[in-house]
Amino acid sequence: MELDRIVRMRELVSMLSMSRSSIYRLISLNEFPAQLKLSTRTVGWRLSVIEKWIAAKESSV
Repeated sequence: MELDRIVRMRELVSMLSMSRSSIYRLISLNEFPAQLKLSTRTVGWRLSVIEKWIAAKESSV
């Protein structure tokens, strides 16, 4: 069984070529997957969820 890796904001920004503020804006508009709260000051996203979001964006173009 392959583990689903957690992606933190720095990697997400690099992966998507988007700014932090753009990502948080999309979250607030319910157009991007919500983050997982990992600790009091740490959030992340499951890589599989981000990959599905990217695939959905590609297929909608």
